[in-house]
Amino acid sequence: MGSDTEAEKSIQKEKKKVISLAPIAKPLAGKKLQKKTFKLIQKAAGKKCLKRGVKEVVKSIKRGQKGICVIAGNISPIDVITHLPILCEEAGVPYLYVPSKEDLAQAGSTKRPTCCVLVMLKPAKGELSAEDLEKLKTDYEQVADDVKELASDVI
Repeated sequence: MGSDTEAEKSIQKEKKKVISLAPIAKPLAGKKLQKKTFKLIQKAAGKKCLKRGVKEVVKSIKRGQKGICVIAGNISPIDVITHLPILCEEAGVPYLYVPSKEDLAQAGSTKRPTCCVLVMLKPAKGELSAEDLEKLKTDYEQVADDVKELASDVI
């Protein structure tokens, strides 16, 4: 009856994340793909190759910038992000959902929870060194392949 152990608390948190998922959150990343995606987001944030938030992501996609769109699945109201998958499909940008906007923000180096991020290979300003670009590109391609495979399973 008293206090819960750490393991029980983490299980309860995980259940809350799954319960609050939006019904349109497909393709949803599995644990392994989530880990890879969050690592990619962290690297991209360090190299300034990341767009955060619906407004920035939509603007970038409409301007023809390519990347991987990562959308949080626990957004409320859902109307905020319902247009993003359609926009991504029209532009040929791979997208996937992750369960938590808090985890997405943490990976993107911000404290504020964010609805979506766009991981790009080119930074907003300047250029990347060849070595940094190569490291980012290998991770990017791995995640992009997994996303395309996941998307083909959904359809």
